[in-house]
Amino acid sequence: MADFLVQDGQTYLFQGDSITDAGRRATAAPFGTGYAKFFIDIVTANYPERQINWINKGIGGNRTTDLFDRWTDDAIRFQPDWVSILIGINDLHSVLRGTEPNVPVDLYREKYDAILTRLDQETDAQVLLIDPFYMSTDASADSFRTLVLETIPDYIAVSQEMAKAHGCRHIAMQDIFTAHLQHRAPDFYCAEPVHPGPAGHILIATEMLKALTE
Repeated sequence: MADFLVQDGQTYLFQGDSITDAGRRATAAPFGTGYAKFFIDIVTANYPERQINWINKGIGGNRTTDLFDRWTDDAIRFQPDWVSILIGINDLHSVLRGTEPNVPVDLYREKYDAILTRLDQETDAQVLLIDPFYMSTDASADSFRTLVLETIPDYIAVSQEMAKAHGCRHIAMQDIFTAHLQHRAPDFYCAEPVHPGPAGHILIATEMLKALTE
């Protein structure tokens, strides 16, 4: 029988940007209103006997460079058993919009590799990487959204490369959302292409449960 891999007494850490944050540092503390909270609720509903220590340290606006800078305080010190990471869309936007710090693909790879190496060397955590995503069907217009859709595969390729190199579990979230957009308009999942609404967050949480069940 399939079983959820996160065990009773273990610590699970969510890491990322505003999609992970989802208000967890304000009125929606401590978990936010996004996929982290939905995932916790789904797990609790299905495995009520498991007392899991949940920690959400996502911060809005973060890039891999920010995760690298705060990794000791917001990851290593917790000695988590499990870590999920969703990061990359702000890195991409920094390049397209010319905002600092600028995080091109090579720097994204460097910093992502560095934080995963620290998890490998300084914790016993098992890791789940969630690919960055952008929910739009604007693939042929001369627009910023088209440019994002043309650029994001490079960042997704790094996420997948890191998952393979570090033995992480992995969710191809862009592919999953793209498949769903064959049946629903993008705004069903997201009012704008970056930040999911409830349906989008629930989809992420559902895919996380699949990825962590065997």
